[in-house]
Amino acid sequence: MSDAIKLSVTLFTTPKELYNAWLDSEKHSAFTGSKATIERKVGGRFTAGDGYIQGENTLLHMNKRIHQTWRTTDFSEDSPDSIVEINFDPVEKGTKLTIVHTNLPEGEGKKYRKGWRDYYFTPMKKYFNEKD
Repeated sequence: MSDAIKLSVTLFTTPKELYNAWLDSEKHSAFTGSKATIERKVGGRFTAGDGYIQGENTLLHMNKRIHQTWRTTDFSEDSPDSIVEINFDPVEKGTKLTIVHTNLPEGEGKKYRKGWRDYYFTPMKKYFNEKD
């Protein structure tokens, strides 16, 4: 068995700006506060969290969604990659960002839910709200 989580946040920016920032090494690093490198293409590799996270873009639907394989240095070598689906939905006050993270190692869902909140959602709220 594997764990799966789903969480979302509303950010005061457009889907286009958020999508583009997610796939830009400099902006991704800025909104998380840790180094990220991203190849902006299907099949492109990425790292985030100063190398803690790595994976590959498997689907890029401009300004709407991104699918990636995803693993951290905490995954055992025999653990398969997890899958992250990032959705960008326009709402009245900006963009609803939804993360669906599946195929996590069993028992790890709670840990990664907290990680998404602490290392992505919290700094992203600050980054996108202060830009206005």
